[in-house]
Amino acid sequence: MKFGLFGINTGPCADPATAAAVARAAEAAGFESVWTGEHIVLPEPQAPPSPVPADTPFIDSAIALAYVAAVTRTVKLGTGIIILPQRNPVVLAKELASVDVLSNGRLIFGIGIGYLKPEFEAIGAPFDHKGPRTEDFLAAMIALWSMEKPAYRGRFVSFGGINAMPRPVQKPHPEVVFGGHTKEAYGRAARLAKGWFGFALDVEGAAKCVEGVRAACKEVGRRFEDIEISVTPRGRVDLDTAKRFAALGVSRLILLHRGRDEQTIAKFIGETEHELIGKV
Repeated sequence: MKFGLFGINTGPCADPATAAAVARAAEAAGFESVWTGEHIVLPEPQAPPSPVPADTPFIDSAIALAYVAAVTRTVKLGTGIIILPQRNPVVLAKELASVDVLSNGRLIFGIGIGYLKPEFEAIGAPFDHKGPRTEDFLAAMIALWSMEKPAYRGRFVSFGGINAMPRPVQKPHPEVVFGGHTKEAYGRAARLAKGWFGFALDVEGAAKCVEGVRAACKEVGRRFEDIEISVTPRGRVDLDTAKRFAALGVSRLILLHRGRDEQTIAKFIGETEHELIGKV
């Protein structure tokens, strides 16, 4: 079982000194990865389905990961997730290629399609066709990352006669992970990604999602074992719970710290190292 740490760009880790200290501590403790969350803007006042108050700080994912890349050596750097249909895919491809280069190939590109309509409206991004738009944008980004002479003609993005350097260190491109708890999300993971990421799940909820991913793999003729399943658990995880997740086929637990400052996050990292890392 791999262990990741969620929230390297938000809450107390929106402070650069805290983010650096937490990333170094996680790497030293044996965490395999650190992960960002993303909301470019949030509804004010908060109303469902908005997950957090509007004054919750979120450092931009690419900037946060580039920053912690400079103070770490081996820990992987995951976007968990970037809301792809809100972004310009050509610009984002440049930003994430830059992160992969600056980190010497440690980026994991986690993608979601988003669900907060006020956020899309504020950005000026269409709220319809989010799934097809996401798939189109991803294909365009992969073209920019992997083609000698990048060219792409899609429904929502089109280009040719251009180039974008540098290319990512990882070949042919950084690994892609799709988030989401719907049949469509499972299908995108099975067809287009190395992995699937489920957020805020208990063991029973994760089991249902894993079965969804398994069914999607069967539908497209892909081996389920070739999909890397990542889950951020709901609530605290002890060794028995971690083993139950592993038994489902979960290969990475991305733990959400509940710390309000550097000291309490460091305590959580130390407890995880002592109780879980290397024992599942």
